[in-house]
Amino acid sequence: MCAISGMVGLPAAEETLAKMLSTMYHRGPDDKGVYRDGECTLLHGRLAIIDPAGGRQPMTLTWAGETYTLVYNGELYNTEELRRELISLGHTFLGHSDTEVLLHAYAQFGADCVEKLNGIFAFGIWEQHRQRLFLARDRIGVKPLFYKRHQGGLLFASEIKTILAYPTVRAELDETGAAQLILLGPGRLPGSGVFRDIFEVEPGCCGYFADGELRLWRYWKLLDREHRESFEDTVAHVRFLVADAIRRQMVSDVPIGTFLSGGLDSSIITAICAGEMESRGERLKTFSVDYENNDLYFRASKFQPNSDSAYIRLMVDDLHTDHRWTVLTPEDLSEALEDATIARDLPGMADVDFSLLAFCKEIREDVKVALSGECADEIFGGYPWYRDPEVRAREGFPWAQNTQDRGGLLTKAVKLDREAFVMDAYNQTCRESDILPGTSEQERRMKQMVNLNFRWFMQTLLDRKDRMSMYHSLEVRVPFCDYRIAEYLYGVPWEYKDYQGQEKGLLRQAVTGLLPDAVRLRKKSPYPKTFDPRYERLVELRLQTILDNPAAPLWQLVSADAVKRLLQSQSPWPWYGQLMRRPQIMAYLCQIDFWLRHYHVELKF
Repeated sequence: MCAISGMVGLPAAEETLAKMLSTMYHRGPDDKGVYRDGECTLLHGRLAIIDPAGGRQPMTLTWAGETYTLVYNGELYNTEELRRELISLGHTFLGHSDTEVLLHAYAQFGADCVEKLNGIFAFGIWEQHRQRLFLARDRIGVKPLFYKRHQGGLLFASEIKTILAYPTVRAELDETGAAQLILLGPGRLPGSGVFRDIFEVEPGCCGYFADGELRLWRYWKLLDREHRESFEDTVAHVRFLVADAIRRQMVSDVPIGTFLSGGLDSSIITAICAGEMESRGERLKTFSVDYENNDLYFRASKFQPNSDSAYIRLMVDDLHTDHRWTVLTPEDLSEALEDATIARDLPGMADVDFSLLAFCKEIREDVKVALSGECADEIFGGYPWYRDPEVRAREGFPWAQNTQDRGGLLTKAVKLDREAFVMDAYNQTCRESDILPGTSEQERRMKQMVNLNFRWFMQTLLDRKDRMSMYHSLEVRVPFCDYRIAEYLYGVPWEYKDYQGQEKGLLRQAVTGLLPDAVRLRKKSPYPKTFDPRYERLVELRLQTILDNPAAPLWQLVSADAVKRLLQSQSPWPWYGQLMRRPQIMAYLCQIDFWLRHYHVELKF
C-alpha cells in the first residue's frame, strides 16, 4: 500500500514536488520516489509490504519499443498466476513484487490488463513514446484515486490533500458540493470529490489522458445472471469463495493481524487466518476496540442489540489468538475530530471515524497489515434496511431517510431543490441496476438495494477504512470485497441470502462448523460506538462554541436556528446509517466547521 500522485502538462518545481510528497508521507513512510519525463511527473510514497528491496517505485520497464513507468497503490491477490502467464509470454522478473507483475501485465495487455487483476488498486502508467497516461481503479473502489483537470493539464493523487498542495489549485465549494455535505453527507455523489472540480475515478473505471483530454470508461459493474445452482451448491460455492479470498489476502512479507469485533464477518476472517497461521506454527494477532464505561452505559437498540465484549472473548478463547484491546475514552474520540477530518479530507462519520482512527494507531504498533470484515453486509444483505419492509418500500436512500430535516438546515444561498437533488441521485442509481427481464418485483427491489448500497453506502465505509488506517500507515485488506464474491452473490436469489429469515442467513450457513454457534448465529451488531454521556457533552460544548460565534464558517452553509431546532427534535431516523444520532450530528457539524477553516474553503455560490 502506498500513496501515488502525478501531473501531466503542468509545471513541477522542486518546491511543489516536496510539498506534494509531504502530504503523502503518512500513506508511504518507507520510501519516496520521483519520475520526470518532459510533460509528465510521477510521485510515489511507499509502505513496503511485499518485496521491500525489489518493489521500489516509480518503476520503469521497456517492452516492445515502448517505455512504461508505473506508480501504484494496492495489492494483487493473483500475482503468482499472472506472473506464470507472463513468463509463458516471454517476460522475466527481477523480484517478486506485485508491482513488477502489474507493470509487465500492462506492457503485455495494455488497458485490458485490469480485467485480469484480482486485488485492490489505483495506479497510473506513463507511456513515454506515446506521451499518454493510463489511470485505473479496482472494481470495488477499495483504493482511492482523485483527479483534477487544471490549466490544460491533469493532476491525480491518492488523496485530495495532495492535489490541493499544487500551488495554483484552490479549495472551492460550489452549490452541488454544499448540497452533498448537508443532504447526502458523509456520503457523496459517485465520482465526486465534493471540492469544486475535483473528481474521483469511479470504481471499476479506467482511461487515458492524452493531448489534453481525459477519457474514462467503465470496465466492470455488477451484472445480473440466472442462478441455476441449488441452495446446497450455493452454500458450498460461497464457502469456497470466502475462504479463498481470505487466504489470498494473507500474502505479506511483514506481520499481519485481524480486526475482531465478535460479529459474524470479522470472526470468519479471524477463524480462517488463525487456522492458516497455526498450520505454519504461528499465532495470529487480533485487535478489538471498546469504550471506557460502556459496560455501564450501553443501551440495546433495534440497530445495536448487544455489546461485543463477550463474543470477542469467546472467539479469542476458541482460536487462542494473541489479542490486543484498545479502550478509548470520550476525550480520545473528541480529540480525534480534527485528525479524522484531515485524514478523510472531508467531514466524515463523526465518532465512527474518530474511534477507528485512534484504533488503527494502536494496531500499527504491532502489525503493518490487518484484515477487516467490511462489505459483507452490502453483498449478503445484512443491514436492517434490506429486511425492514417499511424501509424497503420507501423511495430514497434507505440509510438516510431524513432529507426534509437535512434540507431545512441549508441556508437560502443554496437554491437547488433539496428533494429533487437527493431523489435524482437515488433514481439514477436504481435505473443503472442491471436486472434480468422477467425478474419478480421482490428480486428487482433487492437488486436495486444491493446496487444502492454498493455504489453509495459501501463507498463511504471504504473511504473511512482506507483513510483512517492509512493515516497511520496501516494497510487494511477487506476480503469480502473480492469481486468474485460480489459478482456471484448479485445473481443469488434473495430467498437464499435470507435463509431461515436471518440477516446473512446464506453466509451463516456457509460457515457452519467454522465458528461457535453463539457467534455464527449472533444478531448483527454494527461497529461499536460509545454510549458514555460525557462524549455527548464534549461535542455539545464544541458545537456551542461555534453557535456562540456568528462569524463561524459553518453558518455560511447552514442556519444556526435550524441547527438548534434539529438538535431539540427527536427524528425517528438516524442521520446516516445506523448509529449517527444527536451526538454524531453535532460532531459532524463541528467537522464541517473545522474543514471549512482548515482547508480555507472558498464558497462559489
